[in-house]
Amino acid sequence: MYVSILGRQPALGIAELERVFGGGNVTPLSSLAATIDTPLLDIRNLGGTLKAGKVVIDLPSGDWSKVNQKVIQYYADQWASYEGKITLGVSSYGFDVSSREVQKIGITLKQKLKKTGVSLRVVPNSEPALSTATSHHNKLGLSANKVELLIILARNGRIVVAESTGGQNISAYAKRDQERPKRDAFVGMLPPKLAQIMINLAHPDAGARILDPFCGTGVILQEASLMGYRVYGTDLVDKMISFSRDNLEWLSRTHRVDVRSDLHSGDAMTTKWQSPIDAVVAETYLGQPFSAPPSMPKLEEVRKNCNHIITEFLKNLSSQITSGTPVCIAVPAWRSVDGSFTHLPFITTITQLGYKPHEFHNVSQNDLLYYREDQIVARELLVLVRQ
Repeated sequence: MYVSILGRQPALGIAELERVFGGGNVTPLSSLAATIDTPLLDIRNLGGTLKAGKVVIDLPSGDWSKVNQKVIQYYADQWASYEGKITLGVSSYGFDVSSREVQKIGITLKQKLKKTGVSLRVVPNSEPALSTATSHHNKLGLSANKVELLIILARNGRIVVAESTGGQNISAYAKRDQERPKRDAFVGMLPPKLAQIMINLAHPDAGARILDPFCGTGVILQEASLMGYRVYGTDLVDKMISFSRDNLEWLSRTHRVDVRSDLHSGDAMTTKWQSPIDAVVAETYLGQPFSAPPSMPKLEEVRKNCNHIITEFLKNLSSQITSGTPVCIAVPAWRSVDGSFTHLPFITTITQLGYKPHEFHNVSQNDLLYYREDQIVARELLVLVRQ
Protein backbone atom coordinates (compact mmCIF):
# COMPACT_ATOMS: atom_id res chain seq x y z
CA MET A 1 0.00 0.00 0.00
CA TYR A 2 1.29 3.43 -1.00
CA VAL A 3 0.21 6.98 -0.26
CA SER A 4 0.20 9.97 -2.56
CA ILE A 5 0.49 13.53 -1.31
CA LEU A 6 -1.61 15.45 -3.80
CA GLY A 7 -0.83 18.70 -5.57
CA ARG A 8 -2.53 22.09 -5.63
CA GLN A 9 -5.55 20.74 -7.55
CA PRO A 10 -6.10 17.36 -5.87
CA ALA A 11 -8.83 16.15 -8.24
CA LEU A 12 -6.25 16.01 -11.04
CA GLY A 13 -3.95 13.89 -8.89
CA ILE A 14 -6.77 11.51 -7.92
CA ALA A 15 -7.92 11.18 -11.54
CA GLU A 16 -4.35 10.47 -12.67
CA LEU A 17 -3.89 7.80 -10.01
CA GLU A 18 -7.21 6.18 -10.98
CA ARG A 19 -6.20 5.91 -14.63
CA VAL A 20 -2.74 4.50 -13.84
CA PHE A 21 -3.67 2.12 -11.02
CA GLY A 22 -7.42 1.56 -11.48
CA GLY A 23 -10.22 3.46 -9.77
CA GLY A 24 -10.96 0.66 -7.32
CA ASN A 25 -7.38 0.77 -6.02
CA VAL A 26 -7.40 4.47 -5.12
CA THR A 27 -8.91 5.73 -1.85
CA PRO A 28 -8.88 9.46 -1.09
CA LEU A 29 -8.00 10.13 2.55
CA SER A 30 -8.63 13.86 2.33
CA SER A 31 -8.03 16.72 -0.08
CA LEU A 32 -4.32 16.30 0.73
CA ALA A 33 -3.67 12.59 0.23
CA ALA A 34 -4.85 9.22 -1.06
CA THR A 35 -3.86 5.59 -0.65
CA ILE A 36 -3.12 3.35 -3.62
CA ASP A 37 -3.31 -0.43 -3.42
CA THR A 38 -0.35 -1.33 -5.60
CA PRO A 39 2.92 -3.25 -5.16
CA LEU A 40 4.95 -0.52 -6.87
CA LEU A 41 4.65 3.23 -7.44
CA ASP A 42 7.20 5.34 -9.33
CA ILE A 43 6.64 9.03 -8.68
CA ARG A 44 8.83 10.13 -11.59
CA ASN A 45 5.98 9.72 -14.08
CA LEU A 46 3.19 11.13 -11.88
CA GLY A 47 2.67 14.85 -12.42
CA GLY A 48 -0.14 15.17 -9.85
CA THR A 49 1.66 13.57 -6.89
CA LEU A 50 4.00 15.78 -4.83
CA LYS A 51 5.35 12.97 -2.65
CA ALA A 52 4.82 9.21 -2.49
CA GLY A 53 5.40 6.79 0.33
CA LYS A 54 4.98 3.19 1.43
CA VAL A 55 2.59 2.64 4.35
CA VAL A 56 4.26 1.39 7.53
CA ILE A 57 1.61 2.19 10.17
CA ASP A 58 -2.17 2.23 9.65
CA LEU A 59 -4.40 3.16 12.60
CA PRO A 60 -8.21 3.07 12.31
CA SER A 61 -8.45 6.03 14.72
CA GLY A 62 -6.43 8.08 17.18
CA ASP A 63 -4.97 11.51 17.78
CA TRP A 64 -1.60 13.23 17.42
CA SER A 65 -0.42 12.02 20.83
CA LYS A 66 -1.19 8.39 19.96
CA VAL A 67 0.52 8.48 16.56
CA ASN A 68 3.45 10.38 18.05
CA GLN A 69 4.08 7.59 20.57
CA LYS A 70 3.54 4.87 17.97
CA VAL A 71 6.03 6.39 15.51
CA ILE A 72 8.72 6.97 18.14
CA GLN A 73 8.37 3.43 19.50
CA TYR A 74 8.39 1.88 16.02
CA TYR A 75 11.51 3.67 14.76
CA ALA A 76 13.41 3.48 18.05
CA ASP A 77 13.16 -0.30 17.65
CA GLN A 78 13.79 -0.30 13.88
CA TRP A 79 16.93 1.81 14.08
CA ALA A 80 18.34 0.71 17.44
CA SER A 81 21.35 -1.01 15.84
CA TYR A 82 21.60 1.02 12.61
CA GLU A 83 25.13 1.60 11.36
CA GLY A 84 25.78 5.00 9.83
CA LYS A 85 24.02 8.34 10.03
CA ILE A 86 20.29 8.75 9.42
CA THR A 87 18.67 11.92 8.09
CA LEU A 88 15.02 12.23 9.12
CA GLY A 89 12.27 14.61 8.03
CA VAL A 90 8.72 14.49 9.37
CA SER A 91 5.66 15.90 7.58
CA SER A 92 2.15 16.13 8.99
CA TYR A 93 -1.00 16.40 6.87
CA GLY A 94 -4.47 17.11 8.25
CA PHE A 95 -3.53 17.48 11.93
CA ASP A 96 -3.97 20.74 13.83
CA VAL A 97 -0.42 20.80 15.15
CA SER A 98 2.48 23.23 15.00
CA SER A 99 5.74 22.69 13.18
CA ARG A 100 7.42 22.46 16.58
CA GLU A 101 5.17 19.59 17.63
CA VAL A 102 5.92 17.76 14.38
CA GLN A 103 9.65 18.25 14.73
CA LYS A 104 9.47 17.00 18.33
CA ILE A 105 9.05 13.45 16.94
CA GLY A 106 12.45 13.68 15.30
CA ILE A 107 14.11 15.30 18.32
CA THR A 108 12.73 12.64 20.70
CA LEU A 109 13.88 9.88 18.36
CA LYS A 110 17.31 11.49 18.13
CA GLN A 111 17.66 11.47 21.92
CA LYS A 112 16.56 7.82 22.20
CA LEU A 113 18.84 6.62 19.41
CA LYS A 114 21.83 8.51 20.81
CA LYS A 115 21.73 6.19 23.82
CA THR A 116 22.26 3.21 21.49
CA GLY A 117 25.04 4.93 19.55
CA VAL A 118 22.96 5.75 16.46
CA SER A 119 23.40 9.21 14.88
CA LEU A 120 20.26 10.98 13.60
CA ARG A 121 20.03 14.36 11.89
CA VAL A 122 16.58 15.98 11.92
CA VAL A 123 15.54 18.20 9.01
CA PRO A 124 14.05 21.37 10.56
CA ASN A 125 10.37 22.17 9.98
CA SER A 126 9.22 25.69 9.20
CA GLU A 127 5.72 24.27 8.54
CA PRO A 128 3.99 21.07 9.71
CA ALA A 129 4.78 19.54 6.29
CA LEU A 130 8.18 19.86 4.65
CA SER A 131 8.00 21.53 1.24
CA THR A 132 8.69 19.47 -1.85
CA ALA A 133 11.79 21.60 -2.38
CA THR A 134 13.12 20.79 1.11
CA SER A 135 12.45 17.08 0.64
CA HIS A 136 14.16 17.15 -2.76
CA HIS A 137 17.15 19.17 -1.51
CA ASN A 138 17.72 16.68 1.34
CA LYS A 139 17.16 13.68 -0.99
CA LEU A 140 14.58 12.29 1.41
CA GLY A 141 13.10 8.94 0.44
CA LEU A 142 15.84 8.16 -2.08
CA SER A 143 17.99 5.93 0.14
CA ALA A 144 17.61 3.85 3.30
CA ASN A 145 19.32 6.45 5.51
CA LYS A 146 17.43 9.51 4.21
CA VAL A 147 13.90 9.10 5.50
CA GLU A 148 10.79 11.27 5.43
CA LEU A 149 7.75 10.20 7.43
CA LEU A 150 4.39 11.25 5.97
CA ILE A 151 1.82 11.30 8.80
CA ILE A 152 -1.70 11.72 7.43
CA LEU A 153 -5.05 12.20 9.18
CA ALA A 154 -7.97 11.11 6.99
CA ARG A 155 -11.45 12.66 7.07
CA ASN A 156 -12.84 9.58 8.85
CA GLY A 157 -10.20 9.70 11.60
CA ARG A 158 -7.93 7.04 10.12
CA ILE A 159 -4.22 7.74 10.55
CA VAL A 160 -1.68 6.56 8.00
CA VAL A 161 2.08 6.78 8.39
CA ALA A 162 4.22 6.19 5.31
CA GLU A 163 7.93 6.25 4.56
CA SER A 164 8.54 8.50 1.58
CA THR A 165 9.85 6.89 -1.58
CA GLY A 166 10.63 10.29 -3.04
CA GLY A 167 9.13 13.62 -4.02
CA GLN A 168 8.71 15.42 -7.31
CA ASN A 169 12.08 16.14 -8.87
CA ILE A 170 11.62 19.88 -9.21
CA SER A 171 15.13 20.32 -10.62
CA ALA A 172 14.40 17.90 -13.48
CA TYR A 173 11.07 19.63 -14.24
CA ALA A 174 12.78 23.03 -14.28
CA LYS A 175 15.50 21.76 -16.61
CA ARG A 176 13.01 20.30 -19.10
CA ASP A 177 10.88 23.43 -18.96
CA GLN A 178 13.49 26.20 -18.96
CA GLU A 179 16.56 24.75 -20.69
CA ARG A 180 14.84 23.59 -23.88
CA PRO A 181 16.35 25.52 -26.79
CA LYS A 182 12.99 26.68 -28.14
CA ARG A 183 10.27 28.28 -26.02
CA ASP A 184 7.43 30.57 -27.04
CA ALA A 185 5.38 32.45 -24.44
CA PHE A 186 2.87 33.53 -27.09
CA VAL A 187 1.58 29.98 -27.64
CA GLY A 188 1.49 29.30 -23.90
CA MET A 189 3.73 27.40 -21.55
CA LEU A 190 2.36 23.94 -20.82
CA PRO A 191 4.07 22.76 -17.60
CA PRO A 192 5.83 19.39 -18.02
CA LYS A 193 4.04 17.92 -15.00
CA LEU A 194 0.65 18.84 -16.50
CA ALA A 195 1.72 17.12 -19.72
CA GLN A 196 2.53 14.04 -17.62
CA ILE A 197 -0.91 14.17 -16.01
CA MET A 198 -2.60 14.42 -19.41
CA ILE A 199 -0.65 11.47 -20.83
CA ASN A 200 -1.54 9.40 -17.77
CA LEU A 201 -5.20 10.41 -18.05
CA ALA A 202 -5.24 9.07 -21.61
CA HIS A 203 -3.35 6.03 -20.26
CA PRO A 204 -2.16 4.55 -23.58
CA ASP A 205 -0.74 1.06 -23.75
CA ALA A 206 3.03 0.75 -23.30
CA GLY A 207 4.90 1.78 -26.43
CA ALA A 208 1.82 3.33 -28.06
CA ARG A 209 2.02 6.08 -30.68
CA ILE A 210 0.57 9.30 -29.27
CA LEU A 211 -0.74 12.07 -31.53
CA ASP A 212 -0.62 15.73 -30.45
CA PRO A 213 -2.40 17.75 -33.20
CA PHE A 214 -1.58 21.11 -31.48
CA CYS A 215 2.00 20.24 -30.62
CA GLY A 216 3.39 23.78 -30.25
CA THR A 217 6.91 23.60 -28.87
CA GLY A 218 6.53 19.88 -28.14
CA VAL A 219 6.07 19.61 -24.37
CA ILE A 220 3.62 16.69 -24.60
CA LEU A 221 5.83 14.99 -27.20
CA GLN A 222 8.82 15.48 -24.90
CA GLU A 223 7.15 14.03 -21.80
CA ALA A 224 5.62 11.14 -23.74
CA SER A 225 9.05 10.28 -25.16
CA LEU A 226 10.49 10.18 -21.64
CA MET A 227 7.69 7.75 -20.71
CA GLY A 228 8.63 5.40 -23.55
CA TYR A 229 5.94 6.31 -26.10
CA ARG A 230 6.32 6.97 -29.81
CA VAL A 231 5.17 10.49 -30.66
CA TYR A 232 3.48 12.16 -33.61
CA GLY A 233 3.06 15.93 -33.66
CA THR A 234 1.32 18.31 -36.02
CA ASP A 235 0.69 22.04 -35.79
CA LEU A 236 -0.83 24.74 -37.95
CA VAL A 237 2.34 26.84 -37.76
CA ASP A 238 5.53 25.65 -39.49
CA LYS A 239 7.68 27.41 -36.87
CA MET A 240 6.16 25.23 -34.13
CA ILE A 241 7.14 22.08 -36.02
CA SER A 242 10.70 23.40 -36.22
CA PHE A 243 10.64 24.24 -32.50
CA SER A 244 9.32 20.78 -31.59
CA ARG A 245 11.99 19.11 -33.72
CA ASP A 246 14.77 21.14 -32.07
CA ASN A 247 13.42 20.44 -28.60
CA LEU A 248 13.12 16.70 -29.21
CA GLU A 249 16.67 16.61 -30.57
CA TRP A 250 17.81 18.42 -27.40
CA LEU A 251 15.90 15.92 -25.24
CA SER A 252 17.45 12.96 -27.04
CA ARG A 253 20.93 14.42 -26.62
CA THR A 254 20.72 15.64 -23.01
CA HIS A 255 18.52 12.91 -21.52
CA ARG A 256 19.78 10.01 -23.64
CA VAL A 257 16.26 9.13 -24.73
CA ASP A 258 15.43 7.15 -27.85
CA VAL A 259 12.97 9.64 -29.36
CA ARG A 260 10.77 8.03 -32.02
CA SER A 261 8.91 10.92 -33.62
CA ASP A 262 7.02 12.06 -36.70
CA LEU A 263 6.36 15.77 -37.24
CA HIS A 264 4.64 17.80 -39.94
CA SER A 265 2.51 20.91 -40.28
CA GLY A 266 -1.24 20.66 -40.56
CA ASP A 267 -4.52 22.28 -39.52
CA ALA A 268 -6.16 20.13 -36.82
CA MET A 269 -9.59 20.86 -38.34
CA THR A 270 -8.71 19.36 -41.73
CA THR A 271 -5.45 17.36 -41.55
CA LYS A 272 -5.36 13.72 -42.59
CA TRP A 273 -3.08 12.06 -40.07
CA GLN A 274 -0.92 9.02 -40.63
CA SER A 275 -1.81 5.72 -38.97
CA PRO A 276 -1.46 4.35 -36.40
CA ILE A 277 -2.98 6.70 -33.84
CA ASP A 278 -3.10 4.79 -30.54
CA ALA A 279 -3.96 7.77 -28.33
CA VAL A 280 -4.47 11.52 -28.61
CA VAL A 281 -3.14 14.00 -26.04
CA ALA A 282 -3.21 17.72 -26.74
CA GLU A 283 -3.56 21.19 -25.37
CA THR A 284 -6.00 22.63 -27.89
CA TYR A 285 -6.57 26.26 -28.80
CA LEU A 286 -7.05 28.25 -25.55
CA GLY A 287 -7.94 31.53 -27.20
CA GLN A 288 -6.86 34.99 -26.18
CA PRO A 289 -5.09 35.34 -22.79
CA PHE A 290 -6.67 37.72 -20.27
CA SER A 291 -5.16 39.48 -17.26
CA ALA A 292 -8.62 40.43 -15.96
CA PRO A 293 -12.11 38.99 -16.53
CA PRO A 294 -13.28 40.12 -20.00
CA SER A 295 -16.58 41.80 -20.76
CA MET A 296 -19.45 39.47 -21.60
CA PRO A 297 -19.42 40.36 -25.33
CA LYS A 298 -15.67 39.76 -25.54
CA LEU A 299 -15.92 36.49 -23.63
CA GLU A 300 -18.69 35.25 -25.91
CA GLU A 301 -16.65 36.16 -28.99
CA VAL A 302 -13.59 34.24 -27.77
CA ARG A 303 -15.71 31.35 -26.47
CA LYS A 304 -17.52 30.98 -29.79
CA ASN A 305 -14.25 30.94 -31.73
CA CYS A 306 -12.63 28.34 -29.44
CA ASN A 307 -15.75 26.21 -29.49
CA HIS A 308 -15.78 26.21 -33.31
CA ILE A 309 -12.10 25.29 -33.69
CA ILE A 310 -12.17 22.49 -31.11
CA THR A 311 -15.49 21.08 -32.34
CA GLU A 312 -14.23 20.93 -35.91
CA PHE A 313 -11.00 19.31 -34.71
CA LEU A 314 -12.92 16.63 -32.80
CA LYS A 315 -15.12 15.94 -35.82
CA ASN A 316 -12.06 15.55 -38.02
CA LEU A 317 -10.35 13.33 -35.47
CA SER A 318 -13.34 11.05 -34.86
CA SER A 319 -13.33 9.96 -38.52
CA GLN A 320 -9.67 8.93 -38.28
CA ILE A 321 -9.39 6.99 -35.02
CA THR A 322 -10.88 3.65 -34.09
CA SER A 323 -13.40 2.85 -31.39
CA GLY A 324 -11.75 2.65 -27.98
CA THR A 325 -8.96 5.14 -28.76
CA PRO A 326 -8.26 7.23 -25.62
CA VAL A 327 -8.23 11.01 -25.88
CA CYS A 328 -7.21 13.64 -23.32
CA ILE A 329 -7.41 17.28 -24.36
CA ALA A 330 -7.05 20.57 -22.53
CA VAL A 331 -9.67 23.16 -23.49
CA PRO A 332 -10.23 26.66 -22.11
CA ALA A 333 -12.57 27.57 -19.26
CA TRP A 334 -12.86 31.17 -18.07
CA ARG A 335 -12.95 32.11 -14.39
CA SER A 336 -15.12 34.98 -13.24
CA VAL A 337 -14.59 37.26 -10.24
CA ASP A 338 -16.80 35.02 -8.05
CA GLY A 339 -14.65 31.97 -8.82
CA SER A 340 -17.15 30.24 -11.11
CA PHE A 341 -16.20 29.02 -14.57
CA THR A 342 -17.64 29.52 -18.04
CA HIS A 343 -17.23 26.36 -20.13
CA LEU A 344 -17.31 25.61 -23.85
CA PRO A 345 -20.81 24.70 -25.13
CA PHE A 346 -19.78 21.53 -27.00
CA ILE A 347 -18.81 19.77 -23.76
CA THR A 348 -22.45 19.09 -22.85
CA THR A 349 -23.03 17.34 -26.19
CA ILE A 350 -19.68 15.57 -26.55
CA THR A 351 -21.35 12.21 -27.20
CA GLN A 352 -22.88 13.62 -30.40
CA LEU A 353 -19.33 14.08 -31.71
CA GLY A 354 -18.56 10.40 -31.17
CA TYR A 355 -16.83 10.49 -27.79
CA LYS A 356 -17.69 9.07 -24.38
CA PRO A 357 -16.37 10.78 -21.21
CA HIS A 358 -14.44 8.52 -18.86
CA GLU A 359 -16.24 7.81 -15.59
CA PHE A 360 -14.03 8.18 -12.52
CA HIS A 361 -14.68 6.58 -9.15
CA ASN A 362 -13.73 9.42 -6.82
CA VAL A 363 -13.86 12.63 -8.88
CA SER A 364 -16.01 14.18 -11.57
CA GLN A 365 -14.90 15.30 -15.04
CA ASN A 366 -16.13 18.76 -13.98
CA ASP A 367 -13.38 18.88 -11.32
CA LEU A 368 -10.50 18.49 -13.78
CA LEU A 369 -9.38 22.11 -13.98
CA TYR A 370 -5.79 23.33 -13.90
CA TYR A 371 -5.11 26.98 -13.11
CA ARG A 372 -3.12 29.34 -10.93
CA GLU A 373 -4.90 31.72 -8.59
CA ASP A 374 -4.02 34.70 -10.80
CA GLN A 375 -5.23 33.09 -14.04
CA ILE A 376 -8.44 33.91 -15.87
CA VAL A 377 -8.13 31.22 -18.52
CA ALA A 378 -7.99 27.76 -16.95
CA ARG A 379 -7.23 24.49 -18.68
CA GLU A 380 -10.16 22.10 -18.45
CA LEU A 381 -9.10 18.51 -19.07
CA LEU A 382 -11.49 16.25 -20.97
CA VAL A 383 -10.81 12.52 -20.67
CA LEU A 384 -12.60 10.74 -23.49
CA VAL A 385 -12.72 7.56 -25.47
CA ARG A 386 -13.82 7.20 -29.11
CA GLN A 387 -17.17 5.42 -29.16
